[in-house]
Amino acid sequence: MSETPPNTLQYRFDGPEDAPVLILGPSLGTTWHMWDRQVPELAKQWRVFRFDLPGHGGAPAHPAGSVSDLAARLLVTLDGLGVQRFGYAGCALGGAVGVELALRHPERLASLALIAASPRFGTADEFRQRGVIVRTNGLDPMARTSPDRWFTAGFAAAQPAITDWAVQMVRTTDPGCYIAACEALAAFDVRAELARVGAPTLVLVGSDDQVTGPAEARTLVAGIPDARLAVVPGASHLVPVEQPAAVSDLLVRHFSTAWQPAFDTTTGRMPILAPPARPVLAPPPQAAPIAEIGPAAAPPRAAERPDRYDIGLKVRREVLGDAHVDEELARTDDFSGDFQDFLTRYAWGEIWDRPGLDRRARSCVTLTALVAGGHLEELASHVRAALRNGLTPDEIKEVLLQAAVYCGVPAAGSAFKVAQQVIREETTPTE
Repeated sequence: MSETPPNTLQYRFDGPEDAPVLILGPSLGTTWHMWDRQVPELAKQWRVFRFDLPGHGGAPAHPAGSVSDLAARLLVTLDGLGVQRFGYAGCALGGAVGVELALRHPERLASLALIAASPRFGTADEFRQRGVIVRTNGLDPMARTSPDRWFTAGFAAAQPAITDWAVQMVRTTDPGCYIAACEALAAFDVRAELARVGAPTLVLVGSDDQVTGPAEARTLVAGIPDARLAVVPGASHLVPVEQPAAVSDLLVRHFSTAWQPAFDTTTGRMPILAPPARPVLAPPPQAAPIAEIGPAAAPPRAAERPDRYDIGLKVRREVLGDAHVDEELARTDDFSGDFQDFLTRYAWGEIWDRPGLDRRARSCVTLTALVAGGHLEELASHVRAALRNGLTPDEIKEVLLQAAVYCGVPAAGSAFKVAQQVIREETTPTE
């Protein structure tokens, strides 16, 4: 296989070349082989297209830090193959890619199936914490616990070969790409946009899924106008692997009834570029802007500048974590409200959002300044932030050693005690 360009995905096709294309999207930590048991049945009617996430299954390690980036790479790959319209079924992170396609590129999507999916996967803190653990300990902790997340206990005990296969899939994933995918899931939240999903949608979930279970599935069904729910008994998160026949049957029925590609009477083929089975919901056309003739517009007044509060709150949550920020804001009253507003707008919306330094560098500067000032309470939260921003424990140690030279040994000694405790808490894998 030739080297995959950075803006495309590793893929394979199965099924008749002249059949309409059905795409299968994988879950985080898996490869396209998670769909092996569905392909024989699906390939009878469709040209099945499977892809690997970056750094998964031997795919080149070009990290994608957002769901929109993954969707864009998929579309670039499909454009290169001449595939314009398709059906799509995705599991977990693969499902998030499907929702992204439905929202941003509805003209490409004929029909959609979301498996073990959610409009928001847990909390941003949970996935960024997972990234910290992988950055510190490698993928082994995630690999060893993957069967507990993916399968029911009975299935894992009865199918040791599949359990071992699951562990090895995760263990052989590129850590940087896994961390980037965690960041993508941390930032993914389409709860307010579900009503704009226009494709007919099947939402499929295992009855025993403890990761994205029936509650999340019902949220999707309640929000998507043309959606129906299927709950598969006796299955957990990786339901296509645990209950392959049930999933195959549900996908065949959904895509056979909710997607009717046009038949070309000239060639006698079912073309890949098929018109939609029903009108695609699209935003109303916008009026063309009116061009002004005259002197150049004056620069915006201060009152017209973008409000930095929302930007600052977003950055503050990404760096410090939702739980920390929620706790700080919950303590806000009439006396401290203006100060919190100042912090959010200026410290986070202006300084932390400037392009001159990346977040890793800003964490290094912040840790040093806090050591110099003896601000140990703030230091604890910023050690956590430094781990989330990509610093390793060894790099934090080096920052504190450097600070000992210029800020004083006693100050650095106190900082080491705080940082040691925080790093132990943040990087110890949970079994």
